[in-house]
Amino acid sequence: MPVISSATALVGVLGDPIRHSLSPLMHNAALAAMGLDWVYLALPVRHSDLARALQGLEAIDCRGLNVTLPHKPEAHRLARRHSTLSSRLGAANTLLRLPEGGWRSENTDVEGFMAPLSEAGGDWRGQAAVVLGCGGSARAVVAGLHTLGCDPIVVVGRRAEALAAFVSDCSGWCPALRSHPRDQPLQPLLEQSRLVVNTTPAGMGGQAGPDCPLDDGELDALAVDVTVYDLIYTPRPTRLLHQARARGCRTLDGLEMLVQQGAASLRLWTGADSVPVETMRRAALAALA
Repeated sequence: MPVISSATALVGVLGDPIRHSLSPLMHNAALAAMGLDWVYLALPVRHSDLARALQGLEAIDCRGLNVTLPHKPEAHRLARRHSTLSSRLGAANTLLRLPEGGWRSENTDVEGFMAPLSEAGGDWRGQAAVVLGCGGSARAVVAGLHTLGCDPIVVVGRRAEALAAFVSDCSGWCPALRSHPRDQPLQPLLEQSRLVVNTTPAGMGGQAGPDCPLDDGELDALAVDVTVYDLIYTPRPTRLLHQARARGCRTLDGLEMLVQQGAASLRLWTGADSVPVETMRRAALAALA
């Protein structure tokens, strides 16, 4: 076990709840492999305490932070500087300590989301994509799909006001964006899509509610060449991915997104050109085994 001293640099993740985060396991394994005297901690912070927590972490020279639910929009707002991407999304999943004081808002969720799709190969330009859900995660997904060139990008939401607000916020930079109310038939949309992404909590382990965001009839509408991407990674596989595989679809879960967004954050904090991604992946997989 590494020795933590007054010289050890601090990085971490802020959230509420944060108890089950895999990030400390991934990052500490990577930091050890890089030979850095750094430690990564999970820091439970209530939303009402976020501003004070950031001030305190700045005072003790914390090098950088990941930010998870429910703090991403507020962390972005509290930052002194903002990357173009985090400003577009109105959310920070990464904060970088500025030399002059304060924090710079970054968002590596988009890079993390795109990485598995890029590694899977294929040209996504002009391909139809369906995004289930219109919450904060869906914004990063839409930004990634826009970068990959998907067209159209159809966001499906249950609440009309939230869906309209999502489209209003994002259509200026994503002209391919369309909306579809969840209470309208989904099968025709799914039949024409090459990519379906679930950003809802449906199917998450320990989560109340439905265990799959699509019903059997909707699952049957999936073509065999479609890719189904579920941002959830517990359980593995989710019922959505299990059913999609049974129908011959290619599937991706959210674990690689977690690993890749974490690796991108680590590159920002350390200034390293490369970080041990495989070490991070093995640590995450071991925790879920």
